[in-house]
Amino acid sequence: MRSIWNGAISFGLVSIPIKLVNATESHAVSFRQIHTEDGGRIRYRKVCELEDREVTQAEIGKAYEDADGAMIPITDEDLSQLPIPTARTIEIVAFVPEDRIDPLQMGSAYYLAASGAPAAKPYTLLREALKRSNRVAIAKFALRGRERLGMLRVVGDAIAMHGLLWPDEVRAPEGVAPEGGVTVRDQELDLADALMDTLGEIDLDDLHDEYREAVEEVVAAKAAGERPPESREEAAPGKVLDLMAALESSVRAARESRGGEGGGTDEEADVRSLPQRKTASRRTPKETGGKKSTSTAAKKTAAKKAEPKKATAKSGASAPAKKTAAKGTAKKAAGRSTAKESARSTGRSTAKKTASRRRSA
Repeated sequence: MRSIWNGAISFGLVSIPIKLVNATESHAVSFRQIHTEDGGRIRYRKVCELEDREVTQAEIGKAYEDADGAMIPITDEDLSQLPIPTARTIEIVAFVPEDRIDPLQMGSAYYLAASGAPAAKPYTLLREALKRSNRVAIAKFALRGRERLGMLRVVGDAIAMHGLLWPDEVRAPEGVAPEGGVTVRDQELDLADALMDTLGEIDLDDLHDEYREAVEEVVAAKAAGERPPESREEAAPGKVLDLMAALESSVRAARESRGGEGGGTDEEADVRSLPQRKTASRRTPKETGGKKSTSTAAKKTAAKKAEPKKATAKSGASAPAKKTAAKGTAKKAAGRSTAKESARSTGRSTAKKTASRRRSA
């Protein structure tokens, strides 16, 4: 990796020679502007407004535009006289816990590479000190003509530096939050928690830029003289009229898309549906089923009951056994549905009538 800045880290009286290297890179697909009629390149030329002619880079300087539009020329010599102690030095000014840094302040990231063998020992010392303290270093440095704020932290075996915005460069979030009091119910929060548990965590290395890949496919197809691939049409989301229904649908869709791959389980994401009113139509099939089985159950019960009563006519010694059987039958019947109890009562009455007819006979 090519260094973009050479200097040193000032760590008290310790000086660490380093090279600044970009820690990130852009993979975005870039385009050129062309003339649509003939495909010619559109270029920007630097033209002087007073002379109406194109000028070279050697003729271009810098100036500060005053409030009334007047240009105040500023030369490199003027800037070189500024009292900036961080011109070639990353000066560490403090060590703070990492959670003290607002993520809104973070900007570009760089790697700090040790420059030469003499820098290896102090570089390692600073890295291990940052590790053991669980803190980050706040530093000031100058880059591209201005002094900047930075945060040094350990990444693997290297020291990385994040450019920070100055505190007065971060805007306050005024007028961003919804105005007026908005009440959120506990049921809605429960469903939101369930949705977060269902989505679960993800390895950031698995994420990729699908838009860039699609653009590259289009470019490759057109370069080969083929028809660009058509994108799949996704259904446009409708208006959210019921927040609870939308949350329940989101949890259901998240579970189906995850399919058990890293998403939350049913125990982790417990979705509690809203209570619904019971209707008579839901009970009808059960009652109908009970009526259909009444005649059959009655016949079987009558046959079973008739045999003990025949034995009773012959001998009175079976009376205790009859009482025991009746108690066991009552206990079993207590855990069954109303339809089966109805069937049993019908069978008992039929059995009693049959037994009484036989005794009278």
